Amino acid sequence: MSQDKSTSTHFGYKTVETAQKADLVAGVFHSVAAKYDVMNDVMSFGIHRLWKRFTIETAAARPGMTVLDLAGGTGDLTARFSELVGEQGKVVLADINDSMLKVGRAKLRDRGIVGNVNYVQANAEALPFPDNHFDIITIAFGLRNVTDKDAALRSMLRVLKPGGKLLVLEFSKPKHEMMRKLYDLYSFKILPKMGDFITQDAGSYEYLAESIRMHPDQDTLKQMMCDAGFEQVDYTNMTDGIVALHKGYKF
Repeated sequence: MSQDKSTSTHFGYKTVETAQKADLVAGVFHSVAAKYDVMNDVMSFGIHRLWKRFTIETAAARPGMTVLDLAGGTGDLTARFSELVGEQGKVVLADINDSMLKVGRAKLRDRGIVGNVNYVQANAEALPFPDNHFDIITIAFGLRNVTDKDAALRSMLRVLKPGGKLLVLEFSKPKHEMMRKLYDLYSFKILPKMGDFITQDAGSYEYLAESIRMHPDQDTLKQMMCDAGFEQVDYTNMTDGIVALHKGYKF
């Protein structure tokens, strides 16, 4: 018997009950949290740092601003935003996963980043913040793991100030056929073996590869942001579209 589509969703290539997905995703990130930064460097050959740098530059955070780094994990974006907004600004590092949040908090405190950063365990679909609160929201490599992406985008719009900016940095669809073939070979044959070697958890990296393929492509996500109420939505492809940065405003 097939599942009712209203009560089922995707977990990678599997179909699961909607209520189960958050716990399944949490299990993945509990498993990989301690080696998350190492794996990011290894599996992207360090290029993730360039993708994140471009996101920071596009955000154009200024002193005194309030920034939400959603699904912020181990705090790479938060660390830089903390410097940019200064003592009069505020950065909230939010993640649904407590293990990731603990790793991020420890890493940033070891670097002496304490004064203008708050840590909040939060579900993107129902953000626990006031309306019109943030100047900038970023979500880097997190939206594809959210069960109800439309609800999450509406929640982000609600807590963003008028004139505020949302930046979604996410894996997407390569533009050229040769790159797609190479990317599939890498994702499904090599990446899980790397995950097994470094984290002793090939399964989590199989899920991550599958979740990327199930994520909406560039134009679909652009339309989803428009439908949620964002304006002047556009995107920039990086590394042939393996990653895209989507940008939208609240007016």
